[in-house]
Amino acid sequence: MDKQTIDKQILLLPGPTQIPPQVALAMAQPAINHRGPEFKALLKEVTAGLKEVFQTRSEVVILTASGTGGMEAAVTNFISPGEKALVVSIGNFGERFAKICKTFGVDVEVMSFPYGQAADPQAVAERLQADTKHEIKAVLVQHNETSTGVLNDIEAISRARGNHPALLIVDCISGLVAADFQTDNWNVDVAIAGSQKAFMLPPGLSMLAVNERAWQVAERCQNRSFYLNLLAAREFLHNKGSTPYTPAVAIFFGLKESLRLLQEETLPASIARHALMRDMVRAGVRALGLELLAADEVASPAVTAVMVPEGMKPADIRKPLLEKFGIVVAGGQSKVKDKIFRIGHLGYVSFAELFAALAALEAVLVDAGMAVEPGAGVAAAREVLQAGLNKQGR
Repeated sequence: MDKQTIDKQILLLPGPTQIPPQVALAMAQPAINHRGPEFKALLKEVTAGLKEVFQTRSEVVILTASGTGGMEAAVTNFISPGEKALVVSIGNFGERFAKICKTFGVDVEVMSFPYGQAADPQAVAERLQADTKHEIKAVLVQHNETSTGVLNDIEAISRARGNHPALLIVDCISGLVAADFQTDNWNVDVAIAGSQKAFMLPPGLSMLAVNERAWQVAERCQNRSFYLNLLAAREFLHNKGSTPYTPAVAIFFGLKESLRLLQEETLPASIARHALMRDMVRAGVRALGLELLAADEVASPAVTAVMVPEGMKPADIRKPLLEKFGIVVAGGQSKVKDKIFRIGHLGYVSFAELFAALAALEAVLVDAGMAVEPGAGVAAAREVLQAGLNKQGR
């Protein structure tokens, strides 16, 4: 690997993602007192901005934690030991939800769907209808399953509850901003986001939108976390305009700038851009003769899972992409660890970077002995991009 490659990489991961220069500059500001008036104003501003992104009028609290910290907070603040939770799992992060529940004494029932498929809302409906005693207190599910590149239909899953009183807790860590997510309109009780995905920030902040019904459950919950205590976070937000413990102030500065950039672009435009990048990547990869894990109708706008050609391992593609071209893509996880590699296309990713990645991928495949039509991947992606831009009147 030469020095130029080391110094300049194209990061196409499902997180952490690339950081815009404006956001990086904002995070380089001098430190401020996290108990002072400047931080109080900053916290108020970004909290209001997050409500717009979550599309909610409910409370939003921000924790200094990774996305998994937000997932843990959603378990410890809303589900008591011994209570039953239905975890709807379509991949590695659904399995993580189940592990967190078990860690805190929750009675877990896992409804699993094959890797590469979305959850079936009808199956959820039938299970909840059978729960006539309302023993299930919460349904936990991913909006966007990062490990498989699949987007769940959260609106349909929410409707599937019918009159069942279970809370709907959704991990939208990698989906928010990249795909439509309507917290209020879809009756989501708790939604979890993370800074290191489409918010274009480093890891370190977890944001939770919590409606009044869920807050009432939190008041009665017998599980508790000292650090991830959402009731304490809400109390400090209301009464002091701060956080219970030392926040990642620099990332809050970055969040303010990230929200400004998103407001400038608009949320609908961001969602449309991510969908267009998804379609470009999928068309390009197919044109190179590779197969995709997820079907088009459930494909994630944040990350695409690509099947490794027969006789190859993910490292056979990822390593030369990095060492020869400075292109960084992700490997597989859990059950598909040795079967796929993943191309992230969320946040601060440009169309040109996707073209570069597809051209580099073509070169890697040719070096591996695959018969590939020269330029096919880039051409297919370019055709999708032009059609998308024409549709937008650009």
